[in-house]
Amino acid sequence: MQKDFDGWNKIKKSIHNADDYLPLYHERQIRWCRLGANIGFEQDGTGKGFSRPVLVFKGFSRNACLVIPLTTSAKKNKYHISIGIIDGCNAAVIISQLRLVDTKRLYKHIGTIDKKTFESIRKAVKGML
Repeated sequence: MQKDFDGWNKIKKSIHNADDYLPLYHERQIRWCRLGANIGFEQDGTGKGFSRPVLVFKGFSRNACLVIPLTTSAKKNKYHISIGIIDGCNAAVIISQLRLVDTKRLYKHIGTIDKKTFESIRKAVKGML
């Protein structure tokens, strides 16, 4: 299936030019993020907005943070860590897809994971590195 890189490019330009919107975010939050159409096995956003839920893993500034994409596809491996029910669906973080994003990509806050689950994700990321 051909990816809609041209459609994503139009949205990416509008996100880039939106100087007035920088959401306040916190670590452990689950938020929608415009991840876009990406290359190969990089996790894509879905739908018209090229979006998917992510876990805010580490904040660096008002403009940049590390996020981990979520999936509802259950896989039993060390890179998929279950985080329970998010927005009505069983979800897992894909720690191998950890990435830096500009906070302009973030929007709707979905929820916040508990500290114990977050700490297990943090340990798994350290183990992966």
